[in-house]
Amino acid sequence: MNISERSAIERIARVLAGERISANAHGQEVSAARSVDAAWPDYREDAIAVLRTLREPDADMARAGDPAIWEAMVRAALGEKV
Repeated sequence: MNISERSAIERIARVLAGERISANAHGQEVSAARSVDAAWPDYREDAIAVLRTLREPDADMARAGDPAIWEAMVRAALGEKV
């Protein structure tokens, strides 16, 4: 299993920034890597909001694995006491 060197918050924030900046998504920049590198911190609060929403797994997610472990992992990503 691969383990990311970046936090979940940073990864989500980078996706949100890329979605808005990159021409591969809904943005205008053809080569957006540098802009995403600079802009992702601006999307940190949005990323946290996404993670907070994901604390509770939906029914399909719960059937696929242990909901308590999922919740603990998301809370850990948020820096919450587990």
